[in-house]
Amino acid sequence: MSESHTLEALFGGTFDPIHFGHLKPVEVLAAQVGLKKVTLLPNNVPPHRPQPEASPSQRVEMVRLAIANLPLFDLDLREMQRDTPSFTLETLTELRAERGDNQPLAFIIGQDSLLTLHKWHRWEELLSLCHLLVCKRPGYDSTMETPALQRWLEQHQIRQAEALHQHPCGRIFLADTPLVSISATEIRDRLHSGQSCDDLIPPAVSAYILAAGLYRKP
Repeated sequence: MSESHTLEALFGGTFDPIHFGHLKPVEVLAAQVGLKKVTLLPNNVPPHRPQPEASPSQRVEMVRLAIANLPLFDLDLREMQRDTPSFTLETLTELRAERGDNQPLAFIIGQDSLLTLHKWHRWEELLSLCHLLVCKRPGYDSTMETPALQRWLEQHQIRQAEALHQHPCGRIFLADTPLVSISATEIRDRLHSGQSCDDLIPPAVSAYILAAGLYRKP
């Protein structure tokens, strides 16, 4: 077992817009796991979903505003500088090369992403680059789609977060995070219909959306 390093965690997303469903579970996760920093990675061209409604610069500005007073969070714009789809494996390969082989790195995903991870680009290689930290999501199954995938999960799953700091990669930790039933789609739908979303998004982000005329009625 290697000596303990400070675990770095990364959290990617479209953030169209960023909301409390992104931030609150990750704050709880950070406390559970002992994270000092979570780096947000907004993506420019998401490979698995429709193009975002807000522009790249607008989404970046909303993230900046959301985390301005939250010292836990940092921002990395490398995926925004790509015109091609943002594959997590490529980003993690870059980060691993920068951080070196011994730095513990973790990638935060939701339970929904864990269940469809086998559809990601070269997904089998992810754990050779990072740990996976999984946040609960309301309404999603707790077991994988096939027995083989369930065995893969159980083979890599750990119960004690300390191991994440002592190894550079290869573990999966299922965090006991709050079930926050908020989605960016729901927020956009509410804003399209003229409803307030002040309870779902940080006040500075809400003010920016209003000032920029984002997500108005179609």
